Amino acid sequence: MIHHQIRLAMRPDAPQDKVDQALEMLRRMGREIDAVAYWAVGRDVGGDFDYGAMFAVEDIDAYRAYMYAPLHRQVDEIGLPLVRNMVSHDLTDDEDPATADLIRQIHAERFAGDPALVALIEGLGSYDGSSAPGRDGS
Repeated sequence: MIHHQIRLAMRPDAPQDKVDQALEMLRRMGREIDAVAYWAVGRDVGGDFDYGAMFAVEDIDAYRAYMYAPLHRQVDEIGLPLVRNMVSHDLTDDEDPATADLIRQIHAERFAGDPALVALIEGLGSYDGSSAPGRDGS
């Protein structure tokens, strides 16, 4: 399994109705993207973030399908402008050491093929984690 987790600190001026819309879209990702085995979206506890989401997928092929799902890209477009700081991490119990490189490769390819997505990421106050553009060769 691969568990993809994000933590989000919202901009102080983010309208709550838009934040609620973005959170509902994250929930739709869990319900509607077939590659997702299970998921959670809610308040982030114990840190400097407001909300978080976790999406679990079976393997690297499901991870790729999740990352490239059109709904995922729609969520980026609607949600990222509301976010001040974001952390994105992946946890896997796959013992194949190549899995981490494949995860980074998927992100690097996704960013390389979508300059508008990179611009959304660059608009954040901070973005860190396994999928941040410009890290680990991406």
